[in-house]
Amino acid sequence: MKTVESPKAPLAIGPYSQAIYAKDTLYVSGQLPKDLTGDIQKQTLESLTHILAIVEEAGLKKSEIVKCTVFMKDLTMFQTMNETYQAFFGEHKPARVTVEVKRLPKDALIEIDAIAVKS
Repeated sequence: MKTVESPKAPLAIGPYSQAIYAKDTLYVSGQLPKDLTGDIQKQTLESLTHILAIVEEAGLKKSEIVKCTVFMKDLTMFQTMNETYQAFFGEHKPARVTVEVKRLPKDALIEIDAIAVKS
């Protein structure tokens, strides 16, 4: 196993790593946006950009992301989040779970984690 950290993503704020690479699988911890003043669109894009930075730091590509979990503070923003998510991934469609949670660290609107597998 190998710890993966990208300077292009926020450092872990607790006793965990940005990501762990085990064999051919990268497990990316939940990524929050740095700018918490933005709307759901901006926060979604920033969280996904952090994930991609970590994935690329591990030597993988966006197309190798196989699953994401999206944690949202308010599912009434789902459609806007989904449009931003779809624009980010384009034709690539990782498996996904989206859940509403009462509160996220730093009062973010969204947190996203990911799993990527080397092809």
